[in-house]
Amino acid sequence: MSASLLRRGLELLEAPGRGKALPGVQRDRDGPRALGAARRKKRGREPTRSKATIKGRVVKSAIEEYHKKKAVDHMRENLKYMLKGRIVANRAITEQVLAQSRGRKSKDQPPKKASKKKPEGTVFTEEDFRKFEREYFGRP
Repeated sequence: MSASLLRRGLELLEAPGRGKALPGVQRDRDGPRALGAARRKKRGREPTRSKATIKGRVVKSAIEEYHKKKAVDHMRENLKYMLKGRIVANRAITEQVLAQSRGRKSKDQPPKKASKKKPEGTVFTEEDFRKFEREYFGRP
């Protein structure tokens, strides 16, 4: 029971001629300092549990913890799932969806494909080279 309930019960059982105690005397007994001191005394009496002990802890296996936290490879299941459905979307539609989801930042833009340059053909033919050789070096 709380102290306030006990006080109320004692007040009910008190004789009618006896009044309340003087306010100064009562304040000393029930003031905030008295409550704090009582709490401190009560706290000091109880034995405190040592925090250095490991009572109640369960020893866990490091190998079990490693296996729990180990990453699982889902590649095979994902490949089976992806290859199961053979429905292929139209290329024009996929390009349109990709274009809509693309942002304006440069990192969101696809890399620009460099156009392959065709090797330039020579203007001179093999016949022209032979003719030049004959004229320049003097070989028949």
